[in-house]
Formats: sequence, structure tokens, C-alpha cells
Amino acid sequence: MSPVSPVSPVVTDPAELPVLFQDALNAGDVDGVLALFAPGAGMRTVTGEQITGSEALRAEIGGTVTARGRLTNVSRLALVGADTALLVTDWTLEVDGPGGGRLAPTGTTANVARRGADGGWRFTLLNPLGTA
Repeated sequence: MSPVSPVSPVVTDPAELPVLFQDALNAGDVDGVLALFAPGAGMRTVTGEQITGSEALRAEIGGTVTARGRLTNVSRLALVGADTALLVTDWTLEVDGPGGGRLAPTGTTANVARRGADGGWRFTLLNPLGTA
């Protein structure tokens, strides 16, 4: 069973989002990862490209799953004000490299989540490159 699905309980604490993202990605559950995003959400990829929308996010997450991505997130800060949260997380992502070996880039995210009408928190912006 995936950690997040359309029938899963609403995420009531935004600080849980990075771990839920990690768990769904590591399980190869692209739909579970996408369930953590608000409609129209976007992200900056590790290559610096800015993408928006469910199709682009599905392609990006799917590529990471195909590369046998293994994510480790360590929360550093969850700052909440009104219905918005800034989530700063240190990460390591092991993936298959082009030469067949494993790569393990690291970084610090600066992500934004919003509380929806249902009271649940979802990512609106992911920036794995932090302030870079």
C-alpha cells in the first residue's frame, strides 16, 4: 500500500510533506508523490529547469523512479504563517547515472506548501536547489 493515495487522510501538518514525498518516491509511487501537489503546482528541477502542471511533474517524478531514485529527506525547518508553509529540507538522492554507476547528489530545498479548502496541506512550489 502506498503512503499517500487519493483515499489517504488529509495531511494536516505541513512538516509531514517531505517525509511523505520521500516514502512515496522510494516506493516508486508516482501517483502518491503527485497527490502531495496542489493543482497547478510547479518545481525547479535539479538541472534548474522550471516546470509547472501535473504532466510535467509526472514526467519529472517518473524519470526519477525510472532511475531507481532513493531519496533521504531530513527536515530542517517548517515555518507556517496563515495558510502557507516554508519547508526547508536537506536531501540526498541516489540515482542510476548515465554510466551505470550510482550518483548521490545532495542539497537543501526551499519548498512552499499551502493549506487547501479541505484543511489539507499540499506542495505548491518545490525548489530542490534552495537559494542557488
